[in-house]
Amino acid sequence: MSVTTPDTEPAATIEPELAPRTAAEVPTAAADAGRALVIGEALVDVVRRADGSTSEHPGGSPANVAIGLARLDRGVDLLTWYGADAHGRVLADHLTGAGVDIVPGSDTAERTSVATAVLDTAGVASYVFDLSWHVPDSWSAPPAPPVVVHTGSIAAILEPGGADVSRILAAHRDSATITYDPNMRPSLMPPADVTRPMVEALVALADVVKVSDEDLAWLEPGVDPLEVARRWVATGPAVVVITRGGEGATALTAAGSRVDVVAPDVVVADTVGAGDSFMGGLIDGLWSAGLLGGARRGELHAASDATWADVLTRCARIAAITVSRAGANPPTTAELA
Repeated sequence: MSVTTPDTEPAATIEPELAPRTAAEVPTAAADAGRALVIGEALVDVVRRADGSTSEHPGGSPANVAIGLARLDRGVDLLTWYGADAHGRVLADHLTGAGVDIVPGSDTAERTSVATAVLDTAGVASYVFDLSWHVPDSWSAPPAPPVVVHTGSIAAILEPGGADVSRILAAHRDSATITYDPNMRPSLMPPADVTRPMVEALVALADVVKVSDEDLAWLEPGVDPLEVARRWVATGPAVVVITRGGEGATALTAAGSRVDVVAPDVVVADTVGAGDSFMGGLIDGLWSAGLLGGARRGELHAASDATWADVLTRCARIAAITVSRAGANPPTTAELA
């Protein structure tokens, strides 16, 4: 599927990543700590500037979440879909360099998905997406039972893979915490009134939902984001977190609480990957609090406001570090320390 959409965001927001860590710098997760399974797209952003120059940047919301978790020293398996081509090798090197384990069969697409940003002389971009999404035919189960399964964005909605993603989440719900970030991509998704019931079905499957105020403004225009979050949390999640960029985040819990956190002051390089970094931090924070896994679902629903405040404050700090430097480049555990 190819879609061309105008965008007013300047191209400077798409930059190469920092160099990956060496093998000695990539930690080995403890076997008894459990693992995360992340499901969704990994793609390459290609930027074509007016002066004729071109740059490439590995991306994809679920892939960014996987990298964020790996950099926080979590064991993570990524079930994705890309080709055994030059772009696929860029993605594979980027992911494994961060410590992500790619599920076998993820590289069996005909070609790697690409988002091409063509810039005019003012730096305004028009995007063309050449993207497909399938769950690999050879995949049946993760290498190890995960304590958390995460999905979001394009892969959770785009067919034919979207239906398979829902089935995988449902199959793991008894044993794993389910996390979901809608991360809307309007140019690649059906109209909001068609996408909305798909999103709501995934919300009802999830234990933890993170959504931006911009996503909600597209999905339910004119409706107060808090009203949407209240409706969502009533369908089953332990928490729905609304992120508001530099204005911080708000969590509404199944227990009826509202927890607000502010975003740290930071000089912004760009906002690429900020939401994905926040999502990775949210999973990691709940992991550290001992609240992940199907057997802990009751404890997750009963988590105190203080616990949510601590977790979200750290998420905001992680996102702030990410926006302080170019590209989707989330911090490591050492950087947070």
